[in-house]
Order: sequence, then C-alpha cells, then structure tokens
Amino acid sequence: MTPGIQNGTGRQVPPVQAVPPDRAAIRVNILSKRFGATEVLRGVHFSVSRGETVALVGPSGIGKSTVLRIVAGLDAAFDGEVQRPEAVAMVFQEPTLLPWRSALQNLTLVHPDLSDSGARAMLARVGLKGREEAFPRSLSLGQQRRLALARAFAGAPEMLIMDEPFVSLDPELAEAMLGLTEELIAEHRPATIFVTHARDEADRLASRVLELRGTPATLTPHLI
Repeated sequence: MTPGIQNGTGRQVPPVQAVPPDRAAIRVNILSKRFGATEVLRGVHFSVSRGETVALVGPSGIGKSTVLRIVAGLDAAFDGEVQRPEAVAMVFQEPTLLPWRSALQNLTLVHPDLSDSGARAMLARVGLKGREEAFPRSLSLGQQRRLALARAFAGAPEMLIMDEPFVSLDPELAEAMLGLTEELIAEHRPATIFVTHARDEADRLASRVLELRGTPATLTPHLI
C-alpha cells in the first residue's frame, strides 16, 4: 500500500498518485459511505493544497463531520481512498482536554518532543501566558479553545482539520478566535479543511467553499 493512502472497503479503485509537496497535500476520493444499509455519502472527491483552506458547508446531519472523520483517518469503513500527509492535527467542536492535567501538560502529553520552553512559548502565542499550570476547569471556554488550538499547531501539522471550532462562542470571542486561527494558519500553512455553518467564517478563512447536498450527500462547488 502506498504510504499516506487509506483504503476503504468495497470496490477497488486505482491508487491516488503521489504529488509534489507544493501541490495537493490531501486527495479525497470517497466513492460511497454507508451506515448499515443507508448510503450517506456518494461521489465526494476533492483535493487541498499546502497552505490552502477549504470550508465544508451543508445542512446539519448531511455528513460533514463524517467526511472529516474519513479524511482524518478516524473512519476506514468507506468505499474509496484518501491521501494525507503524516502530520495531522484536528480541532473538535469541544476542546477535548484532559481535566486532570494542566494547560502545559495537555500540550506536552500530545507533543512529548516539545521542549518546556517551546510549549510555554506556544501557550503565550495563543494568549495563555501565566495560565500554564491552570487546569481546564479554571479556564474559560475561550481559553480552552485557545489551548486546543495551541495543541493542534504545536506539532507543526501539514494537515489541519477543524469541526466547527467557533460554535457556541459569543460574537466578540468568536472574532478573536477567528483572528488567532487566521494568523496561525498563515504562519504554519497547513492544508486546512474546516466545517462551518457560518457564512462569515467561510468568507474569512476559506479560499474555496465546498457544499454537501442531496441524499446520499454529494459534493458541489459553492461560490462564496
């Protein structure tokens, strides 16, 4: 099996050809995805280049998060294949922090090769200087989201996946998080895919918007 290729189940498809690092970092070829007898995705094909940000939109329940799980390698039960880089980071709707670990420990446990000074610098970068020893329960939701971003970017990911990372935030905090995410993406230049229901978030972050439509859901270009 070619490195970076995740085979699904069902029909055989030709392997996705390797591409130069300055071209597509992610190639997605989902022929079909089923939950039991129900086909939920069909014909979801797209690629994302290094440094490009793609927004995935569509109605609730249509399968956006399922696409992200397949692309991230968390769901292999699909018909098709995905090419992805090795360094992958994911930001979920919830911060998914370990409540019994400090902010600094939440970062270094995921990135054990990160030096103490490097971890502290990353926390300072996201506005958590002085909160290194704080536990998640003592952090605000915004601070927890910032810690989740720090954890994602600390490993210098080649691919970043975000599943509605700004949901449930008040407008001022959402704007601050959008600005921070925009800065970190510009600095690290991962190939980024993120799910959003907010038009302004897609306008702000994405260079391209893709929309899931229909039953089973398929992918169509969506003009911003």
